[in-house]
Amino acid sequence: MTASPEQEMSDARRAGLEKMSEVYGWDVSDGPGDFFGYTVDHLFADIWSRPGLTNRDRRLLLIGLCIGSGQEDVLDIQFPAALGNDELTDEQLREIVIFMSHYAGWPRGARLNNQVEAIIASRNKEQG
Repeated sequence: MTASPEQEMSDARRAGLEKMSEVYGWDVSDGPGDFFGYTVDHLFADIWSRPGLTNRDRRLLLIGLCIGSGQEDVLDIQFPAALGNDELTDEQLREIVIFMSHYAGWPRGARLNNQVEAIIASRNKEQG
């Protein structure tokens, strides 16, 4: 008798999927390939689950890194997750834009502002 995929799932995979779902605010199911496996088993089961920093702390660090390194596309995932998990408010996102514009550059800040305002507008539209 063969075990079902649910029975074959390791503790690390299960913990990683739970943490990833918590961090992003949606159900995350198992996926194919080693890259997905390392992401779930290591990044979320180990790194995002370590004591010492809250999910909000980690998210703020990640947001700053993404802005500073020009990876704003990742923020299309991080900003809605931060709002959805009540880690940041609309006004706090706007404050991040103002603060980061002075360190990361005004043109990058202008793009970031447009991104934040679009995400806030989309979320407000979804909530009615």
